[in-house]
Amino acid sequence: MDLFYVLLILLVVTRAFGELAARVGQPALVGELVSGVVLGTFIAQHSDMVPTLAALESSEVFKAITDLGMFFLMLYAGIEMQPNKILQHSKTSAVVALGGMALPLLMGVVLGYLYLPESYFLTTQALFIGVALAITAVPATVKILIDLNKLNSESGQVIVSAAVIDDVLSLLLLAWLTALVSVGESQEALEIGVIAIKIALFFAITIIVGFFVFPFGGKFLIKLKEKELDFSAMLIAALAFAVLAEMLHLHFILGSFVAGVFFGRKTVDSKTYESVRSKVSGMTFGFLAPIFFASIGLNLNIAVFGEIPMFLLVLVVVAFIGKFIGAGVSALAVGMPRKEAAAVGVGMSARGAVELVIADIALEAGIFTVPDIQSAILDNLFSAVVVMAIVTTVATPVKKPGRCSPSRISPSPST
Repeated sequence: MDLFYVLLILLVVTRAFGELAARVGQPALVGELVSGVVLGTFIAQHSDMVPTLAALESSEVFKAITDLGMFFLMLYAGIEMQPNKILQHSKTSAVVALGGMALPLLMGVVLGYLYLPESYFLTTQALFIGVALAITAVPATVKILIDLNKLNSESGQVIVSAAVIDDVLSLLLLAWLTALVSVGESQEALEIGVIAIKIALFFAITIIVGFFVFPFGGKFLIKLKEKELDFSAMLIAALAFAVLAEMLHLHFILGSFVAGVFFGRKTVDSKTYESVRSKVSGMTFGFLAPIFFASIGLNLNIAVFGEIPMFLLVLVVVAFIGKFIGAGVSALAVGMPRKEAAAVGVGMSARGAVELVIADIALEAGIFTVPDIQSAILDNLFSAVVVMAIVTTVATPVKKPGRCSPSRISPSPST
């Protein structure tokens, strides 16, 4: 009963805020994030009135539901993407991803050295801030692009492809940093090498399966008469790829995204493709995605605004500038028009749950707990990263160049 009560409250509130956002010309994601902040603030002040909602932070069931939100969001993004377009933009996306990570990473490290207290963990702490600034949250970016009907535009294709490359690169960075804390510098290169091998193995297996097994399965599905089997087959493939990713210690969203990419009109007939696409869209944007994005807002500790306001402001500004210049200039360098390059720089600024994962890793490793050192910034760094993720995601569609219609949630079938 508690689970259904929580889902009822969250779904009603997030959809209401999403509709309000759409009515003022913003993507629904903006409202969904704000709804999480509002609920989180209310719960923090009146936890005795809503004990069930107050216990969400420690709920494994709720975490599983938000993970499903990420899973379906990336699956839908993969279905909407067209492999030939990803290959067409692969060079541009790689350059944008590298530029969009390098500059924010460097600026984050400098920010850490300027604001964090001197300690034997200072270098690692600064590197974690750099990684948090460097990563683009793929689900948040995808949702914004879908709401703005930009997912399949040239800039949209580049942004999502670059964001996925960012995720892969972030795995190497996170592996290096966690190795630095847990096993020492002597094994850093070995750890990075192992992760690189795992990433290469993942893509080798999924590409082989996608090119040779998916088409065969698509022809087999056409002959079957069981209702909804096409949808089940898509989920089985996506879950299998997600399990493979996790077995290799990669993020499961890579698996669901790649499975969606290989599911297209060349794999199955157009009727089956549209049917599965519609069902995935309904499950994603009608239920799971709003819950997922609200969960980001729920993690915000509102006290951070009063305790470290200057650091928070600098963190947000650096997050915007680093991504906009790093990704935007890189897009210009590979020949994209100025307007499209600006859209790429803005689109890559969106962040979300990935930063929360990074903050959790840092906290669990004890990186921000230094004996005999009292620091308000260290005590509130987790909340600061949450605020940075929310502000950059909320502000991203506001800063888009040109005019865009705000939004129907699903792009047209012609895309």
